[in-house]
Amino acid sequence: MGVVVEGVIERAVGRVIDFMHQNLGEQFTIDDMARTAMYSKFHFSRAFQRVTGVSPGRFLAAIRLQEAKRLLVCTSLAVTDISHRVGYTSVGTFSSRFRSNVGVSPTTYRRLGGLTPPIPLTRRSSEPHTSTVQGEIHAPPGSAPGIIFLGLFPERIPQGKPVRCTMLHRPGPYVITNVPAGTWHLLAHCVALGRELALGEAPYGQDQALNVASCGPVSVRAGARVTEVDLSLRPIGTLDPPVLLALPYIRTVALDAGAAS
Repeated sequence: MGVVVEGVIERAVGRVIDFMHQNLGEQFTIDDMARTAMYSKFHFSRAFQRVTGVSPGRFLAAIRLQEAKRLLVCTSLAVTDISHRVGYTSVGTFSSRFRSNVGVSPTTYRRLGGLTPPIPLTRRSSEPHTSTVQGEIHAPPGSAPGIIFLGLFPERIPQGKPVRCTMLHRPGPYVITNVPAGTWHLLAHCVALGRELALGEAPYGQDQALNVASCGPVSVRAGARVTEVDLSLRPIGTLDPPVLLALPYIRTVALDAGAAS
């Protein structure tokens, strides 16, 4: 019975996510989303959070920015027009949130062709007692994983710069050092070998070249080593929150590797 109920809830959340995609340029409320799911507002919010790991509002905001990224690279629409297409009434608010979540302004993102400046993979911490998070990351059977990005983020959606991150060129053991004390979400993103530069061609949640994994919240105490934080990559689905930062960085690394070879 539990599996059946969970499937019903996931389908209801999926309907709402489809509704979000179909109405990105419109202004709608949590009540509208709850009616689409055919739940009360209170029950809907709890169900959505349980299935996706984030609130409906945060998920919607991430979808809007994800579509904005695509429009910036794939069309010649003005930034103002794009902001309206993805549901922002103020281009200033749109630009500010885009920069905060993606790392660069919309204009810079377009100029760079969907790439982003490198993220420092190792940082010296000013805190006297930092920690290490380590474990192993596994790939789906029969897959050919390429570059793997692992980052520690304050929330389930990987937006803004990670508190710490690392890159792997193959599945296996990983170590993230100089991690400050706190509660973090460990998120991993991997693109199939040779598909790094084709990101964004398929509709969101349907690109089987993109694999994701998550674990959290992970509590890190000062000076402690957090071990056996293992992750298993799987194809991204429509219930997974959009990836706002890691994928452009993977593309940047892939381009740099290609230029050096």
